[in-house]
Amino acid sequence: GASVAVKDAEFIFLCVPTPQGDDGSADLSFIDAVVLEIAGSLSSGSVVINKSTVPVGTTRRVQRLLGEAGGSIDEIGVASNPEFLREGTSVRDFLHAARVVVGCDNPATAVRVSELYAGVHAPIVVTDPASAEMIKYASNAFLATKISFMNAIANLCEALDADVSEVALGMGYDTRIGFEFLQPGPGYGGSCFPKDTSALMHAAHSAGAEFPLLQGVMDGNVAQHERMIDKARRLVGGDLRGVEVAILGLAFKANTDDVRDSPAVYVARRLSEEGAILRAYDPKASANSVLIDSMTRADSVIEAAKGASLMVVLTEWDEFRWLNFDEIGEALEKRVVLDTRNILDPVALRRRGWIYEGVGR
Repeated sequence: GASVAVKDAEFIFLCVPTPQGDDGSADLSFIDAVVLEIAGSLSSGSVVINKSTVPVGTTRRVQRLLGEAGGSIDEIGVASNPEFLREGTSVRDFLHAARVVVGCDNPATAVRVSELYAGVHAPIVVTDPASAEMIKYASNAFLATKISFMNAIANLCEALDADVSEVALGMGYDTRIGFEFLQPGPGYGGSCFPKDTSALMHAAHSAGAEFPLLQGVMDGNVAQHERMIDKARRLVGGDLRGVEVAILGLAFKANTDDVRDSPAVYVARRLSEEGAILRAYDPKASANSVLIDSMTRADSVIEAAKGASLMVVLTEWDEFRWLNFDEIGEALEKRVVLDTRNILDPVALRRRGWIYEGVGR
């Protein structure tokens, strides 16, 4: 167990889940459990380093738990060292980190933790534990805000007959903005952004602080999911009952099999609730891991498309960009596609007789 693993270890990294609780807060039960388990086995001079995404005050909480469990807290260091790895690119993100954050009240301990990253050529931000914990939440909340902002711009582009892809290109060349997270879509998802925005909002409420901007981001994300359903309804004439739909993608983004809080799964589930009959294909995420009424798994795009009156692209897998759309069109009942990721060429598809609907274009 963990208590055996930490014996004689100089550095102990806590990398455990902090799932969303019923009230939106971060559930720290895994943190508490592992700290209590290892407290009596830590060596003098060892450092407990928290990598998990946790609310402000958790480093102090770990220190308190170690003391209550009988650990010699004066001889054990505790630090916050949040991770900023992305699913699908985690090794590259570690080796070529944009920054390393170390939160610690003890300067000597902070130096020791910083030295672990001597081989990583990145700025090291040494700060207090509370600020380190907030940096992680603020970073994720900002990225979620950027996504929701671009989704709102995309919706406005549709109303004003502008092309959000061109707008994003023109914005991205501004170095103050950059190109990342400027792609509109069905909304953000995954194991981090929904959970972390919710936890930050809960922290704001608990502190008596107003945060209407973040609430708007969260509300806008749910609304964006629903806009995809509205688009699907319009494409099939207003009623999805009994309509066969090919679902391309279930993972929350490309290059991962993670379906946790996936906007693709949300949209698929809502289509099912509207009465659609779904066949889903994802190159990595198993449809068997997603329980949705009236949805079956397909082993290829062609199989998913066979007899469908609507094809919905929900994950931006590269293989979906380069499909043989003449062949796919022959398999479909109707050549109608809802491209929620804007990865297809609308001009080329319309030239082939497809009805194309994207997001903001």
